[in-house]
Amino acid sequence: MGLGTTRAVALVGLTGHVVEVQAHIAASVPGFVLVGLPDTALSESRDRVRAAVASSGLTWPQRKITVNLSPAALPKSGTTFDLAIAVATLAGVLRTAEVERVVHLGELGLDGRLQPVRGILPAVAAAVDAGFPDVVVPAADVAEARLVPGARVVGAVGLADVARLHGAEVDTAALAPVPAARPSGVARRDGDLVDVLGQDEARHALEVAAAGGHHLLLVGAPGAGKTMLASRLPGILPDLTESEAVEVTAVHSVAGVFDPGAGLVRRPPYEDPHHTATPAAIVGGGSGLPRPGAASRAHRGVLFLDEAPEFGARVLQTLRQPLEHGELVIHRAGGTARYPARFQLVLAANPCPCGKAVGKGLDCTCSPVAQRRYFGRLSGPLLDRVDVQVEVRPVSRVERASGARPESSATVAARVRAAREAAADRLAGTGWRTNAEVPGTWLRDRLGPDPALLRDVDTALDRGSLSLRGADRVLRLAWTVADLAGRPAPSRSDIGLGLALRTRGYRG
Repeated sequence: MGLGTTRAVALVGLTGHVVEVQAHIAASVPGFVLVGLPDTALSESRDRVRAAVASSGLTWPQRKITVNLSPAALPKSGTTFDLAIAVATLAGVLRTAEVERVVHLGELGLDGRLQPVRGILPAVAAAVDAGFPDVVVPAADVAEARLVPGARVVGAVGLADVARLHGAEVDTAALAPVPAARPSGVARRDGDLVDVLGQDEARHALEVAAAGGHHLLLVGAPGAGKTMLASRLPGILPDLTESEAVEVTAVHSVAGVFDPGAGLVRRPPYEDPHHTATPAAIVGGGSGLPRPGAASRAHRGVLFLDEAPEFGARVLQTLRQPLEHGELVIHRAGGTARYPARFQLVLAANPCPCGKAVGKGLDCTCSPVAQRRYFGRLSGPLLDRVDVQVEVRPVSRVERASGARPESSATVAARVRAAREAAADRLAGTGWRTNAEVPGTWLRDRLGPDPALLRDVDTALDRGSLSLRGADRVLRLAWTVADLAGRPAPSRSDIGLGLALRTRGYRG
Protein backbone atom coordinates (compact mmCIF):
# COMPACT_ATOMS: atom_id res chain seq x y z
CA MET A 1 0.00 0.00 0.00
CA GLY A 2 1.37 3.49 -0.89
CA LEU A 3 0.45 7.10 -1.45
CA GLY A 4 1.90 9.27 -4.23
CA THR A 5 1.44 13.04 -4.39
CA THR A 6 2.25 15.67 -6.97
CA ARG A 7 0.74 18.95 -8.24
CA ALA A 8 -1.27 20.22 -11.21
CA VAL A 9 -3.21 23.41 -11.98
CA ALA A 10 -6.94 23.89 -12.61
CA LEU A 11 -7.92 26.96 -14.64
CA VAL A 12 -11.21 28.75 -14.02
CA GLY A 13 -11.25 31.49 -16.63
CA LEU A 14 -7.77 32.98 -16.38
CA THR A 15 -7.44 32.18 -12.68
CA GLY A 16 -5.28 29.18 -11.86
CA HIS A 17 -5.63 27.04 -8.75
CA VAL A 18 -2.88 24.63 -7.72
CA VAL A 19 -4.37 21.15 -7.26
CA GLU A 20 -2.86 18.40 -5.15
CA VAL A 21 -3.04 15.09 -7.03
CA GLN A 22 -2.96 12.10 -4.69
CA ALA A 23 -2.87 8.46 -5.80
CA HIS A 24 -3.60 5.79 -3.19
CA ILE A 25 -2.54 2.24 -4.12
CA ALA A 26 -4.16 -0.51 -2.06
CA ALA A 27 -3.66 -4.31 -2.09
CA SER A 28 -7.12 -5.10 -3.42
CA VAL A 29 -8.94 -6.03 -6.60
CA PRO A 30 -7.33 -4.02 -9.47
CA GLY A 31 -9.30 -0.95 -10.42
CA PHE A 32 -9.02 2.78 -10.99
CA VAL A 33 -11.22 5.46 -9.39
CA LEU A 34 -10.88 9.20 -10.01
CA VAL A 35 -12.57 11.62 -7.58
CA GLY A 36 -12.55 15.39 -7.08
CA LEU A 37 -15.20 16.75 -9.49
CA PRO A 38 -13.60 15.78 -12.83
CA ASP A 39 -15.42 16.49 -16.08
CA THR A 40 -15.87 13.90 -18.83
CA ALA A 41 -12.53 14.54 -20.54
CA LEU A 42 -10.72 14.28 -17.23
CA SER A 43 -12.60 11.15 -16.20
CA GLU A 44 -11.35 9.43 -19.36
CA SER A 45 -7.75 10.00 -18.24
CA ARG A 46 -7.69 6.60 -16.53
CA ASP A 47 -7.60 4.87 -19.91
CA ARG A 48 -5.07 7.28 -21.42
CA VAL A 49 -2.79 7.05 -18.40
CA ARG A 50 -2.88 3.24 -18.24
CA ALA A 51 -2.02 2.89 -21.94
CA ALA A 52 0.67 5.59 -21.76
CA VAL A 53 2.39 3.87 -18.82
CA ALA A 54 2.48 0.55 -20.67
CA SER A 55 3.78 2.19 -23.87
CA SER A 56 6.57 3.96 -21.97
CA GLY A 57 8.28 0.85 -20.62
CA LEU A 58 6.90 1.30 -17.10
CA THR A 59 4.94 -1.10 -14.93
CA TRP A 60 1.31 -0.33 -14.17
CA PRO A 61 0.44 -1.23 -10.53
CA GLN A 62 -2.01 -4.15 -10.50
CA ARG A 63 -3.74 -2.79 -7.42
CA LYS A 64 -6.79 -0.76 -6.47
CA ILE A 65 -5.85 2.84 -7.41
CA THR A 66 -7.80 5.83 -6.07
CA VAL A 67 -6.82 9.24 -7.38
CA ASN A 68 -8.06 12.34 -5.57
CA LEU A 69 -7.87 15.89 -6.94
CA SER A 70 -7.80 18.30 -4.02
CA PRO A 71 -9.52 20.65 -3.26
CA ALA A 72 -12.34 18.29 -4.11
CA ALA A 73 -14.98 21.05 -4.27
CA LEU A 74 -13.23 22.82 -7.16
CA PRO A 75 -14.48 21.69 -10.61
CA LYS A 76 -11.69 20.35 -12.83
CA SER A 77 -11.80 20.04 -16.57
CA GLY A 78 -9.67 19.10 -19.54
CA THR A 79 -6.77 16.76 -20.15
CA THR A 80 -4.05 18.84 -18.47
CA PHE A 81 -4.13 16.54 -15.42
CA ASP A 82 -3.03 13.39 -17.31
CA LEU A 83 0.67 13.76 -16.55
CA ALA A 84 0.15 14.54 -12.86
CA ILE A 85 -2.16 11.52 -12.45
CA ALA A 86 0.43 9.26 -14.10
CA VAL A 87 3.28 10.60 -11.95
CA ALA A 88 1.28 10.26 -8.72
CA THR A 89 0.33 6.69 -9.65
CA LEU A 90 3.97 5.79 -10.37
CA ALA A 91 5.27 7.43 -7.20
CA GLY A 92 6.40 4.04 -5.91
CA VAL A 93 9.18 3.92 -8.52
CA LEU A 94 10.00 7.65 -8.47
CA ARG A 95 11.76 9.95 -6.02
CA THR A 96 8.67 10.75 -3.96
CA ALA A 97 9.95 13.82 -2.09
CA GLU A 98 11.02 15.46 -5.34
CA VAL A 99 7.74 14.70 -7.13
CA GLU A 100 5.66 16.40 -4.43
CA ARG A 101 7.30 19.79 -5.09
CA VAL A 102 6.89 19.71 -8.88
CA VAL A 103 3.88 20.78 -10.93
CA HIS A 104 3.14 18.45 -13.86
CA LEU A 105 1.04 19.66 -16.80
CA GLY A 106 0.26 17.83 -20.00
CA GLU A 107 -2.01 15.48 -21.92
CA LEU A 108 -0.88 11.92 -22.53
CA GLY A 109 -1.30 10.04 -25.77
CA LEU A 110 -1.81 6.28 -25.74
CA ASP A 111 1.79 5.87 -26.93
CA GLY A 112 3.11 7.83 -23.95
CA ARG A 113 3.84 11.05 -25.80
CA LEU A 114 3.02 14.37 -24.15
CA GLN A 115 0.61 16.52 -26.14
CA PRO A 116 0.47 20.33 -25.84
CA VAL A 117 -2.44 21.78 -23.89
CA ARG A 118 -4.23 25.11 -23.66
CA GLY A 119 -3.61 27.66 -20.94
CA ILE A 120 0.02 26.80 -20.14
CA LEU A 121 1.02 30.42 -19.50
CA PRO A 122 -1.66 31.27 -16.89
CA ALA A 123 -1.28 27.79 -15.34
CA VAL A 124 2.49 28.17 -14.89
CA ALA A 125 2.00 31.72 -13.59
CA ALA A 126 -0.44 30.41 -10.97
CA ALA A 127 2.02 27.69 -9.94
CA VAL A 128 4.84 30.21 -9.48
CA ASP A 129 2.58 32.56 -7.50
CA ALA A 130 1.61 29.64 -5.23
CA GLY A 131 5.27 28.85 -4.48
CA PHE A 132 5.83 25.98 -6.94
CA PRO A 133 8.34 27.29 -9.51
CA ASP A 134 9.41 23.81 -10.76
CA VAL A 135 7.14 22.83 -13.64
CA VAL A 136 7.23 19.97 -16.14
CA VAL A 137 5.36 20.61 -19.42
CA PRO A 138 5.18 19.03 -22.88
CA ALA A 139 8.16 19.93 -25.06
CA ALA A 140 5.89 21.85 -27.45
CA ASP A 141 4.79 24.13 -24.58
CA VAL A 142 8.24 24.95 -23.19
CA ALA A 143 8.59 28.25 -25.07
CA GLU A 144 5.25 29.46 -23.71
CA ALA A 145 5.92 28.29 -20.15
CA ARG A 146 9.30 30.05 -20.04
CA LEU A 147 7.58 33.39 -20.66
CA VAL A 148 6.59 33.33 -16.97
CA PRO A 149 9.22 35.08 -14.81
CA GLY A 150 10.61 32.89 -12.02
CA ALA A 151 9.48 29.58 -13.49
CA ARG A 152 11.97 26.71 -13.70
CA VAL A 153 10.60 24.81 -16.68
CA VAL A 154 11.53 21.35 -17.91
CA GLY A 155 10.14 20.08 -21.20
CA ALA A 156 9.44 16.41 -21.84
CA VAL A 157 8.64 14.57 -25.05
CA GLY A 158 6.89 11.71 -23.31
CA LEU A 159 6.07 10.06 -20.00
CA ALA A 160 9.32 8.08 -20.13
CA ASP A 161 11.32 11.34 -20.05
CA VAL A 162 9.42 12.47 -16.96
CA ALA A 163 9.96 9.12 -15.25
CA ARG A 164 13.71 9.28 -15.94
CA LEU A 165 13.76 12.86 -14.66
CA HIS A 166 12.43 11.58 -11.33
CA GLY A 167 14.80 8.60 -11.09
CA ALA A 168 12.84 5.70 -12.60
CA GLU A 169 14.39 2.97 -14.73
CA VAL A 170 12.75 2.83 -18.15
CA ASP A 171 12.76 0.09 -20.77
CA THR A 172 14.18 2.09 -23.70
CA ALA A 173 12.83 -0.40 -26.23
CA ALA A 174 9.29 0.71 -25.41
CA LEU A 175 9.84 4.45 -25.73
CA ALA A 176 7.57 6.46 -28.00
CA PRO A 177 9.06 8.20 -31.05
CA VAL A 178 9.82 11.90 -30.89
CA PRO A 179 6.88 13.90 -32.29
CA ALA A 180 7.37 16.45 -35.03
CA ALA A 181 7.56 20.06 -33.91
CA ARG A 182 4.45 22.14 -34.30
CA PRO A 183 4.69 24.60 -37.19
CA SER A 184 4.88 28.22 -36.17
CA GLY A 185 1.98 30.44 -37.16
CA VAL A 186 2.37 33.28 -39.62
CA ALA A 187 2.52 36.66 -37.91
CA ARG A 188 -0.39 38.97 -38.69
CA ARG A 189 0.50 41.99 -40.77
CA ASP A 190 -1.54 45.14 -40.30
CA GLY A 191 -2.63 46.97 -43.45
CA ASP A 192 -1.22 50.45 -44.03
CA LEU A 193 -3.23 53.66 -44.19
CA VAL A 194 -1.21 54.67 -47.23
CA ASP A 195 -3.51 52.35 -49.19
CA VAL A 196 -6.58 54.45 -48.29
CA LEU A 197 -7.26 57.10 -50.92
CA GLY A 198 -9.13 60.23 -49.86
CA GLN A 199 -11.44 59.73 -46.87
CA ASP A 200 -9.88 62.61 -44.91
CA GLU A 201 -12.82 62.81 -42.52
CA ALA A 202 -12.92 59.08 -41.81
CA ARG A 203 -9.12 58.88 -41.49
CA HIS A 204 -9.11 61.65 -38.88
CA ALA A 205 -11.96 59.97 -37.01
CA LEU A 206 -9.92 56.75 -37.00
CA GLU A 207 -6.93 58.65 -35.61
CA VAL A 208 -9.03 60.20 -32.84
CA ALA A 209 -10.46 56.78 -31.96
CA ALA A 210 -6.95 55.31 -31.76
CA ALA A 211 -5.54 58.17 -29.69
CA GLY A 212 -8.27 58.03 -27.05
CA GLY A 213 -9.25 54.35 -27.14
CA HIS A 214 -12.77 55.29 -28.31
CA HIS A 215 -15.31 52.96 -29.88
CA LEU A 216 -16.15 53.75 -33.50
CA LEU A 217 -19.15 53.49 -35.83
CA LEU A 218 -18.59 53.81 -39.59
CA VAL A 219 -21.72 54.34 -41.71
CA GLY A 220 -21.47 54.38 -45.48
CA ALA A 221 -22.37 52.81 -48.78
CA PRO A 222 -20.92 49.43 -49.81
CA GLY A 223 -17.41 49.83 -51.20
CA ALA A 224 -16.78 53.19 -49.53
CA GLY A 225 -13.85 51.76 -47.52
CA LYS A 226 -15.32 50.99 -44.09
CA THR A 227 -13.70 47.56 -43.79
CA MET A 228 -10.36 48.83 -45.11
CA LEU A 229 -10.31 51.62 -42.52
CA ALA A 230 -11.28 49.32 -39.65
CA SER A 231 -8.62 46.74 -40.53
CA ARG A 232 -5.95 49.46 -40.33
CA LEU A 233 -6.84 50.61 -36.83
CA PRO A 234 -4.54 48.06 -35.08
CA GLY A 235 -1.62 49.34 -37.18
CA ILE A 236 -1.80 52.83 -35.63
CA LEU A 237 -2.30 51.66 -32.04
CA PRO A 238 0.78 51.64 -29.78
CA ASP A 239 2.46 48.41 -28.72
CA LEU A 240 1.13 46.67 -25.63
CA THR A 241 2.88 47.28 -22.34
CA GLU A 242 4.57 44.35 -20.62
CA SER A 243 1.63 43.72 -18.28
CA GLU A 244 -0.87 44.05 -21.14
CA ALA A 245 1.16 41.63 -23.29
CA VAL A 246 1.15 38.99 -20.53
CA GLU A 247 -2.60 39.45 -20.01
CA VAL A 248 -3.42 39.19 -23.73
CA THR A 249 -1.10 36.22 -24.18
CA ALA A 250 -2.80 34.41 -21.30
CA VAL A 251 -6.22 34.86 -22.95
CA HIS A 252 -4.92 33.59 -26.28
CA SER A 253 -3.27 30.64 -24.55
CA VAL A 254 -6.53 29.57 -22.90
CA ALA A 255 -8.33 30.06 -26.23
CA GLY A 256 -5.77 27.85 -27.99
CA VAL A 257 -4.75 30.47 -30.58
CA PHE A 258 -1.34 31.44 -29.19
CA ASP A 259 1.87 30.71 -31.10
CA PRO A 260 4.63 30.41 -28.45
CA GLY A 261 7.34 30.61 -31.11
CA ALA A 262 6.53 34.29 -31.58
CA GLY A 263 6.83 35.14 -27.87
CA LEU A 264 4.41 37.37 -25.99
CA VAL A 265 1.67 39.05 -28.00
CA ARG A 266 3.10 42.56 -28.33
CA ARG A 267 0.70 44.04 -30.88
CA PRO A 268 -3.00 44.80 -30.28
CA PRO A 269 -5.08 41.82 -31.46
CA TYR A 270 -7.75 42.11 -34.14
CA GLU A 271 -10.92 40.03 -34.26
CA ASP A 272 -13.54 40.25 -37.02
CA PRO A 273 -16.20 37.56 -36.49
CA HIS A 274 -18.77 36.84 -39.21
CA HIS A 275 -22.27 38.21 -38.77
CA THR A 276 -23.62 34.66 -38.34
CA ALA A 277 -21.60 34.24 -35.11
CA THR A 278 -23.56 33.12 -32.04
CA PRO A 279 -23.47 34.88 -28.65
CA ALA A 280 -21.24 32.09 -27.30
CA ALA A 281 -18.78 32.63 -30.16
CA ILE A 282 -18.56 36.34 -29.32
CA VAL A 283 -18.53 36.41 -25.52
CA GLY A 284 -17.39 32.84 -24.81
CA GLY A 285 -19.02 29.58 -23.92
CA GLY A 286 -18.79 25.84 -24.37
CA SER A 287 -19.64 22.83 -22.28
CA GLY A 288 -18.49 22.83 -18.68
CA LEU A 289 -16.41 25.89 -17.85
CA PRO A 290 -16.73 28.46 -20.66
CA ARG A 291 -13.81 29.43 -22.87
CA PRO A 292 -13.03 32.93 -24.16
CA GLY A 293 -14.82 34.20 -27.25
CA ALA A 294 -13.93 36.83 -29.82
CA ALA A 295 -14.58 39.70 -27.38
CA SER A 296 -11.96 38.40 -24.94
CA ARG A 297 -9.51 37.46 -27.69
CA ALA A 298 -9.75 41.12 -28.78
CA HIS A 299 -8.72 42.32 -25.28
CA ARG A 300 -6.47 45.41 -25.58
CA GLY A 301 -7.11 45.34 -29.32
CA VAL A 302 -9.94 45.76 -31.82
CA LEU A 303 -13.24 43.90 -32.21
CA PHE A 304 -14.68 44.67 -35.65
CA LEU A 305 -18.29 43.84 -36.52
CA ASP A 306 -18.76 44.30 -40.25
CA GLU A 307 -22.36 44.73 -41.40
CA ALA A 308 -23.26 45.23 -37.75
CA PRO A 309 -27.07 45.37 -38.27
CA GLU A 310 -26.89 41.83 -39.66
CA PHE A 311 -25.67 40.47 -36.31
CA GLY A 312 -28.30 38.93 -34.06
CA ALA A 313 -29.87 41.18 -31.44
CA ARG A 314 -28.70 38.86 -28.64
CA VAL A 315 -25.11 39.07 -29.90
CA LEU A 316 -25.15 42.86 -29.91
CA GLN A 317 -26.75 43.10 -26.47
CA THR A 318 -24.13 40.81 -24.93
CA LEU A 319 -21.50 43.43 -25.78
CA ARG A 320 -22.95 45.99 -23.38
CA GLN A 321 -21.29 44.43 -20.32
CA PRO A 322 -17.72 44.43 -21.66
CA LEU A 323 -18.18 47.89 -23.18
CA GLU A 324 -19.14 49.24 -19.77
CA HIS A 325 -16.85 47.23 -17.48
CA GLY A 326 -14.04 45.85 -19.67
CA GLU A 327 -14.72 42.34 -18.37
CA LEU A 328 -16.93 39.38 -19.19
CA VAL A 329 -18.44 37.27 -16.42
CA ILE A 330 -19.87 34.05 -17.88
CA HIS A 331 -22.08 31.87 -15.71
CA ARG A 332 -22.54 28.22 -16.59
CA ALA A 333 -23.65 25.11 -14.72
CA GLY A 334 -20.01 24.01 -14.54
CA GLY A 335 -18.90 27.24 -12.89
CA THR A 336 -18.29 30.96 -13.43
CA ALA A 337 -15.43 32.28 -15.50
CA ARG A 338 -14.12 35.83 -15.74
CA TYR A 339 -12.26 37.02 -18.82
CA PRO A 340 -10.89 40.50 -19.52
CA ALA A 341 -12.52 42.19 -22.53
CA ARG A 342 -11.37 45.80 -22.74
CA PHE A 343 -11.35 46.23 -26.50
CA GLN A 344 -12.10 48.95 -29.01
CA LEU A 345 -15.37 48.16 -30.75
CA VAL A 346 -15.60 49.14 -34.41
CA LEU A 347 -19.01 48.83 -36.08
CA ALA A 348 -19.52 49.15 -39.82
CA ALA A 349 -23.02 49.57 -41.22
CA ASN A 350 -24.84 50.50 -44.39
CA PRO A 351 -27.35 53.35 -43.94
CA CYS A 352 -30.17 51.19 -45.30
CA PRO A 353 -30.77 47.68 -46.77
CA CYS A 354 -29.73 48.75 -50.29
CA GLY A 355 -26.85 50.84 -48.93
CA LYS A 356 -27.45 53.86 -51.16
CA ALA A 357 -29.06 56.27 -48.69
CA VAL A 358 -25.96 58.48 -48.58
CA GLY A 359 -25.81 62.17 -49.32
CA LYS A 360 -29.20 63.14 -50.76
CA GLY A 361 -30.07 59.44 -51.13
CA LEU A 362 -31.52 59.88 -54.62
CA ASP A 363 -30.52 56.36 -55.68
CA CYS A 364 -31.98 54.66 -52.61
CA THR A 365 -34.87 52.31 -53.28
CA CYS A 366 -35.75 51.67 -49.63
CA SER A 367 -38.80 53.12 -47.97
CA PRO A 368 -38.35 55.37 -44.91
CA VAL A 369 -39.81 52.61 -42.75
CA ALA A 370 -37.30 50.08 -44.13
CA GLN A 371 -34.43 52.49 -43.48
CA ARG A 372 -35.48 53.09 -39.88
CA ARG A 373 -36.08 49.38 -39.26
CA TYR A 374 -32.69 48.38 -40.71
CA PHE A 375 -30.57 50.83 -38.73
CA GLY A 376 -32.82 50.33 -35.70
CA ARG A 377 -31.29 46.89 -35.28
CA LEU A 378 -28.45 48.73 -33.58
CA SER A 379 -30.13 49.54 -30.28
CA GLY A 380 -29.93 52.94 -28.67
CA PRO A 381 -28.16 51.69 -25.51
CA LEU A 382 -25.43 50.10 -27.66
CA LEU A 383 -24.92 53.14 -29.90
CA ASP A 384 -24.89 55.41 -26.86
CA ARG A 385 -21.70 53.64 -25.78
CA VAL A 386 -19.95 54.29 -29.10
CA ASP A 387 -18.04 57.57 -28.88
CA VAL A 388 -17.15 58.25 -32.53
CA GLN A 389 -19.92 57.98 -35.15
CA VAL A 390 -19.04 59.15 -38.66
CA GLU A 391 -20.23 58.78 -42.23
CA VAL A 392 -17.80 57.28 -44.74
CA ARG A 393 -18.47 58.97 -48.05
CA PRO A 394 -17.51 57.42 -51.40
CA VAL A 395 -14.20 58.59 -52.82
CA SER A 396 -14.74 61.11 -55.59
CA ARG A 397 -13.02 61.03 -58.96
CA VAL A 398 -11.14 64.24 -58.05
CA GLU A 399 -9.72 62.63 -54.89
CA ARG A 400 -8.71 59.52 -56.78
CA ALA A 401 -6.98 61.47 -59.55
CA SER A 402 -5.31 64.06 -57.32
CA GLY A 403 -2.11 62.03 -56.99
CA ALA A 404 -1.67 63.14 -53.38
CA ARG A 405 0.06 60.43 -51.35
CA PRO A 406 -1.87 59.64 -48.14
CA GLU A 407 -0.10 59.52 -44.81
CA SER A 408 1.25 56.12 -43.81
CA SER A 409 0.25 54.24 -40.69
CA ALA A 410 3.69 54.92 -39.20
CA THR A 411 3.18 58.69 -39.45
CA VAL A 412 -0.28 58.54 -37.89
CA ALA A 413 0.90 56.08 -35.24
CA ALA A 414 3.56 58.56 -34.11
CA ARG A 415 0.89 61.20 -33.44
CA VAL A 416 -1.31 58.63 -31.69
CA ARG A 417 1.60 57.58 -29.49
CA ALA A 418 2.33 61.21 -28.51
CA ALA A 419 -1.35 61.81 -27.69
CA ARG A 420 -1.50 58.67 -25.56
CA GLU A 421 1.63 59.74 -23.69
CA ALA A 422 0.07 63.14 -22.97
CA ALA A 423 -3.08 61.44 -21.68
CA ALA A 424 -1.01 59.01 -19.59
CA ASP A 425 0.84 61.90 -17.92
CA ARG A 426 -2.46 63.62 -17.11
CA LEU A 427 -4.05 60.40 -15.80
CA ALA A 428 -1.02 59.22 -13.82
CA GLY A 429 -2.09 57.75 -10.48
CA THR A 430 -5.78 57.53 -11.37
CA GLY A 431 -5.85 53.94 -12.67
CA TRP A 432 -7.16 55.06 -16.08
CA ARG A 433 -5.03 54.66 -19.20
CA THR A 434 -6.99 56.34 -21.99
CA ASN A 435 -9.50 59.15 -22.30
CA ALA A 436 -12.23 56.65 -23.17
CA GLU A 437 -12.06 55.25 -19.62
CA VAL A 438 -12.31 58.58 -17.75
CA PRO A 439 -15.69 59.54 -16.17
CA GLY A 440 -17.28 62.81 -17.19
CA THR A 441 -17.09 64.34 -13.70
CA TRP A 442 -13.30 64.16 -13.68
CA LEU A 443 -13.12 65.72 -17.15
CA ARG A 444 -15.54 68.55 -16.38
CA ASP A 445 -13.65 69.50 -13.24
CA ARG A 446 -10.54 70.16 -15.37
CA LEU A 447 -12.15 72.19 -18.14
CA GLY A 448 -11.80 75.53 -16.40
CA PRO A 449 -14.33 78.16 -15.28
CA ASP A 450 -15.38 79.44 -18.74
CA PRO A 451 -19.08 78.47 -19.15
CA ALA A 452 -18.95 79.15 -22.89
CA LEU A 453 -16.87 76.00 -23.45
CA LEU A 454 -19.91 73.75 -22.99
CA ARG A 455 -22.46 75.97 -24.74
CA ASP A 456 -22.74 73.69 -27.79
CA VAL A 457 -23.07 70.60 -25.59
CA ASP A 458 -25.79 72.27 -23.50
CA THR A 459 -27.68 73.18 -26.68
CA ALA A 460 -27.53 69.57 -27.90
CA LEU A 461 -28.79 68.37 -24.51
CA ASP A 462 -31.71 70.81 -24.64
CA ARG A 463 -32.64 69.64 -28.12
CA GLY A 464 -32.55 66.00 -27.04
CA SER A 465 -29.95 65.05 -29.66
CA LEU A 466 -27.50 64.14 -26.91
CA SER A 467 -27.91 62.16 -23.70
CA LEU A 468 -26.05 62.85 -20.47
CA ARG A 469 -23.83 59.85 -21.19
CA GLY A 470 -23.30 61.22 -24.69
CA ALA A 471 -22.29 64.59 -23.25
CA ASP A 472 -19.58 62.92 -21.18
CA ARG A 473 -18.35 61.09 -24.27
CA VAL A 474 -18.17 64.37 -26.18
CA LEU A 475 -15.84 65.66 -23.46
CA ARG A 476 -13.69 62.54 -23.77
CA LEU A 477 -13.39 63.15 -27.50
CA ALA A 478 -12.57 66.83 -26.92
CA TRP A 479 -9.70 65.91 -24.62
CA THR A 480 -8.40 63.45 -27.22
CA VAL A 481 -8.55 66.10 -29.95
CA ALA A 482 -6.63 68.46 -27.66
CA ASP A 483 -4.02 65.76 -26.97
CA LEU A 484 -3.50 65.22 -30.71
CA ALA A 485 -3.07 68.98 -31.17
CA GLY A 486 -0.64 69.25 -28.24
CA ARG A 487 -2.93 71.50 -26.17
CA PRO A 488 -3.07 71.13 -22.36
CA ALA A 489 -6.89 71.40 -22.30
CA PRO A 490 -9.72 71.43 -24.83
CA SER A 491 -10.84 74.66 -26.47
CA ARG A 492 -14.39 75.36 -27.58
CA SER A 493 -13.45 74.28 -31.11
CA ASP A 494 -12.15 70.95 -29.72
CA ILE A 495 -15.47 70.41 -27.95
CA GLY A 496 -17.32 71.32 -31.14
CA LEU A 497 -15.29 68.77 -33.10
CA GLY A 498 -15.96 66.20 -30.41
CA LEU A 499 -19.69 66.91 -30.72
CA ALA A 500 -19.51 66.53 -34.50
CA LEU A 501 -17.64 63.23 -34.20
CA ARG A 502 -20.23 62.01 -31.75
CA THR A 503 -23.32 62.94 -33.78
CA ARG A 504 -22.22 62.06 -37.31
CA GLY A 505 -22.00 65.73 -38.15
CA TYR A 506 -18.26 65.65 -38.80
CA ARG A 507 -17.06 67.60 -41.81
CA GLY A 508 -13.30 67.73 -41.13
